[in-house]
Amino acid sequence: MDTNKFVNRHVGIREEDIPQMLNTIGVNSLDELIDQTIPSDIRLNESLNLPEAMTEREYAEHIAELGSKNEIFTSYIGMGWYDTITPAPIQRNVLENPVWYTSYTPYQAEISQGRLEALLNFQTMICDLTALPLTNCSLLDEATAGAEAATMLHGARSRSQVKDGANTLFVDQHVFVSTLAVLHTRMKPQGIKIVKGDYKTFEFTPDVFGAIVQYPNKNGSIEDYRSFVTKANENGTRVAVAADLLSLVLLTPPGEWGADVVFGSSQRFGIPMYFGGPSAGFMATKDEYKRTIPGRIIGISKDAYGKPAYRLALQTREQHIKREKATSNICTAQALLATMAGFYAVYHGAEGLKDIASRIHSYAGFVSGELEKLGYKQLNKNFFDTLKVELPANVSLSALREIALECKVNLRYFGNGQIGISLDETTQITDIGVLLYIFSGAAGKDYTLGQNIERNQYFDDTFKRTSAFLQQDVFKKYHTETELMRYIKRLERRDISLAHSMISLGSCTMKLNAASELFVLSKPEFSGIHPYAPDEQVEGYTELIENLSTYLAEITGFKGVSLQPNSGASGEYTGLKVIRSYLESIGQGTRNIVLLPASAHGTNPASAVQCGFATVTVKCDEKGNIDMDDFRSKAESYKDNLAATMITYPSTHGIFETSIIEICQLVHSYGGQVYMDGANMNAQVGLTNPGTIGADVCHLNLHKTFAIPHGGGGPGVGPICVAKHLVPFLPSHPIISEGELNTVSAAPYGSAGVLPITYGYIRMLGAEGLTTVTKTAILNANYLAAKFKDTYGIVYTGSTGRVGHELILECRGVKERSGIDEGDIAKRLMDFGYHAPTLSFPVHGTLMVEPTESESLAELDRFAEVMACIWNEIKEVENGEADKEDNVLKNAPHPEYEITGDEWKHSYSRSKAAYPLDWLHESKFWINVARIDNAYGDRNLIPTLCACEI
Repeated sequence: MDTNKFVNRHVGIREEDIPQMLNTIGVNSLDELIDQTIPSDIRLNESLNLPEAMTEREYAEHIAELGSKNEIFTSYIGMGWYDTITPAPIQRNVLENPVWYTSYTPYQAEISQGRLEALLNFQTMICDLTALPLTNCSLLDEATAGAEAATMLHGARSRSQVKDGANTLFVDQHVFVSTLAVLHTRMKPQGIKIVKGDYKTFEFTPDVFGAIVQYPNKNGSIEDYRSFVTKANENGTRVAVAADLLSLVLLTPPGEWGADVVFGSSQRFGIPMYFGGPSAGFMATKDEYKRTIPGRIIGISKDAYGKPAYRLALQTREQHIKREKATSNICTAQALLATMAGFYAVYHGAEGLKDIASRIHSYAGFVSGELEKLGYKQLNKNFFDTLKVELPANVSLSALREIALECKVNLRYFGNGQIGISLDETTQITDIGVLLYIFSGAAGKDYTLGQNIERNQYFDDTFKRTSAFLQQDVFKKYHTETELMRYIKRLERRDISLAHSMISLGSCTMKLNAASELFVLSKPEFSGIHPYAPDEQVEGYTELIENLSTYLAEITGFKGVSLQPNSGASGEYTGLKVIRSYLESIGQGTRNIVLLPASAHGTNPASAVQCGFATVTVKCDEKGNIDMDDFRSKAESYKDNLAATMITYPSTHGIFETSIIEICQLVHSYGGQVYMDGANMNAQVGLTNPGTIGADVCHLNLHKTFAIPHGGGGPGVGPICVAKHLVPFLPSHPIISEGELNTVSAAPYGSAGVLPITYGYIRMLGAEGLTTVTKTAILNANYLAAKFKDTYGIVYTGSTGRVGHELILECRGVKERSGIDEGDIAKRLMDFGYHAPTLSFPVHGTLMVEPTESESLAELDRFAEVMACIWNEIKEVENGEADKEDNVLKNAPHPEYEITGDEWKHSYSRSKAAYPLDWLHESKFWINVARIDNAYGDRNLIPTLCACEI
């Protein structure tokens, strides 16, 4: 093996393994298998035009060179991003730990107890700081959280408001411009009218269903919204507040003065700025919204023996299930960043947070006073950390800016010549000295910082927080590094991740997230950059973003790319918005129908409806292919209003459909556009692409195909790639360009901080390596299909009997014969140390498996051995050798406390429960809870840590 080639480290299959695998599949060569899997009329004729693959060492040097082109200035820009200190034990034990960053969304709760507890800490922190009883366990960023809040309030209108068509959302003029831009994008398709104005003079009318204000506002001023909220309530208007989370340590939380919703970002809780993201958005609400709040909620339930256990509560709200009836298309959360923010609160506790917040506030107050002495006017009467400064007549703005740049300081410059200064956790007394040197120098005065900065309050007592927060034990016990490290490790041991075994989830592509791609996340030259830093300070980021965009365009066969969407679902939505904008530009804006094959990705219907389209489902035949007669019929029926079709390719059924070119041509002939969901691009790269096939736009899941970790359910990045005619309608951003066309994220480049991961993945694999990855993914899937076809059976195969990069195991007959269902199989896999495949999606009663290219033959065989063992256990039940209720499957998983307990009530042995295969004695993953009672958890929603009994 050539140890210099990254592809040999990324791909788990060795060259000598391939003949055996091909023999099992029943083909003579890998090329023969690919020819039988992917239709010949969509295959690429030439290799991808990408730079030659780098070794890991070469890439390390290359990314260091790019990083050196970014300049780290002391940033006082604010506007939603602030420098912060990531505690070293959190950086070391969470951010840089594959057990935390390679785990999947905690749908399988029994093997996710560690991160579920960490996320419940986050929820508790959010609820305590906002003084509202309910929150989800993170959204994408502050701006999208605001859009979700507005949509939720619109859906919560009273019957009379719905009847009267109340559709106006008031947004105060001092809400962050990025939030306003995303609101404009998201509200228009919902038929919601936005009115921007001054909350002090706004007059409510019956058509106003919701209002949004900022606290402190975008200028840094703390405003008293109490009377405004009273007036809103009298009008039946609900109020959402964009809040600075850290400020709520000192300020009266909005939940105490009547807010219905509080949203924002938790970035200040130990998450680097990352040139805009990722960081976890939050959204807290009153309890009455528990059935409509978007995203995921962690709840406390109990297991089969009554032991308290964590789970995702109210899961039926997920858009995969509700499809076109979903109230949101939110899919990826920012779970890893929410976990880190929660640990930040655990590490500091209430008193530590008060110390941080009061230090920042006192420094800001001191600077305000010193600036007044120097002749400047500070305009914010009440403030937390942000000052708005008016320059005296004798001070030149350009001279001040020049001195600031010489001192490597970024200030915020308002269009009217005023200056904004936002201090943060990293601000030290020496920084204050430099800051005041800049302003004194611009004023032609000398200044010496010669006094201590005392802790004082610089806002009226009416704004002062008096209520306690973070009084739960978890926020009091782990304030030393030793204790925090042990707590993190204790939680870590309760989770299965890629560090333990293969995660075979179909449609999720849980592949290797290579260390050589990820180490950049801890580099300050990438993590410590403000998203609004001047262009000349971010030349390294700019070069990386331009290169990556070029590579993704080449891989997809398109002409334009936007990296702004910060999740796959956001990418879906953005792609559809681009299509809508294009249709409007050519006078076809009335087209509103999207054809959706039943085999399309589960979030597609929700995205289409959120974008203002109506969906029409197209049937699939018994082999899982799109029913072309039905497709032709419906395309013809809706030809005058056909806006688009959304195709997942290969389909969520795991097959390459041979009619794909005809589908594209048919939709185009009727004036529609083709949106291709890129969830399954891992089976396309280097062999075919959406542009060649005939699509107009696709989104890519960089957290799937392109190696960004899932991080327990996020971060994610969902860029879109488009054909030439759609390029003018790609998202813009009001901070870096004119206008706010289709803005979908708070930051111009979304979660830019994780883009170097994908960039490294492509640079180290190159065209040949990427193609090898795709071929191996298809090889591994077909190998497992051959292993399982005579037992479980494969639900769908292509016209030649092959699957793509994933396969669906038939479990419906198993239930009919034995009473064992797919959920029992999923739980039993935990006893073997495996995460379950995708459960009952896209076909109810099945399991969908995607082995990915990163797994070795030994791991594939081990998984196959486990599934064969479970099959034999099913047969024991079916044949009457095991009790239909008291068997290892119905009782799975078997937690450690049950196996080691003094009492054993089952008819089978402990060893059969815990060690069904010999090799488990060498490597046993112990579970700490039994099967969790989902119904109890939904009946008794407990979304925060509390003293109540389960």
